[in-house]
Amino acid sequence: MAKQEFSIPKLALELKSELDAYVMLEDLRWGGNGPESCPKCGAVGRQYFLNPANGASRKTRTGNVSERRVWKCGHCRKQYSVLTDTIFHGTKISIRTWLLVIFEVCSSKNSVSAWEISRKYEVTNETAWHMLHRIREAMKFEPVAGLLGGAVQVDETWIGGEPKNRHRNDPRELPRAYATTDKQPVVSLVHYETRQAHARVVADVTGKSLLPAIEEMMDTKRTHLHTDSARAYKQIAGEFAAHESVDHSAGEYARGNVSTNLNEGFHSQLKRSIDGTHHHVSVVHLQRYLNQFAWMYTNCKLTDSDRMRDLLGNVEGRRLTYKPVVADVDF
Repeated sequence: MAKQEFSIPKLALELKSELDAYVMLEDLRWGGNGPESCPKCGAVGRQYFLNPANGASRKTRTGNVSERRVWKCGHCRKQYSVLTDTIFHGTKISIRTWLLVIFEVCSSKNSVSAWEISRKYEVTNETAWHMLHRIREAMKFEPVAGLLGGAVQVDETWIGGEPKNRHRNDPRELPRAYATTDKQPVVSLVHYETRQAHARVVADVTGKSLLPAIEEMMDTKRTHLHTDSARAYKQIAGEFAAHESVDHSAGEYARGNVSTNLNEGFHSQLKRSIDGTHHHVSVVHLQRYLNQFAWMYTNCKLTDSDRMRDLLGNVEGRRLTYKPVVADVDF
């Protein structure tokens, strides 16, 4: 096996202090030349580093000693650091811990639970849970150069346990009527050429719900839709450049590059990871987990180190404070 740039032993060796962690994070985000622009005003080429008197740490206004590396903009005169306006903004957790946790998430195919992070890194479970959600925020896909086009396989699945297996002594959890379910429907898209995956929580699997979810990612006029023979896709087929389907009921699962096999593989990994690692995921937060597993699927050919670099390239502008994510706590 080829040696990786990062590993837990290598990171532990390199990150002897919080100062080392700041330097590494700056290198991973900005390269060796420092920030290109000011996160406060956007000025380019006016940034300079405020070197502490002792070269390593400075006293804060509260009298504490901090190894936080501070930069200043020559245009707006504001100070900032590599954490400003990122998923790390305002964190009380050491950057050494953040980098180790991020590497662990990027190297764990089946994800890592908040309880596991809590035990390993000696933080509260609420802190670990919030850290992981902030990392998932950086995994969220946002088209930069416009919507995608080309051949895309689309399929739906349902997340959750069988109602028939729930306790009957709780009226809120009685089994539903025959042929109905209260599982959460999810639609996934996998780009055939790039293997880029996306998944969205949807209200139901009707054409009315599936079309907006697909339109978030794909330019329908440039998209060749590959699906199974579900009626919902036939209802929205006219919105796309082309539509082809396979008929599972007739034993047809692939015809050339037309299939939903990529989606089946993605769904299989998604469900095994949720069942085996997280056990239960609240519907309120399910989209964040979908973002994580779609990102991991898309970047599965990268090394753990490259995934870490890619993730840290997406942290800017993705602040996620604690209050918005505790509407339905799933500790």
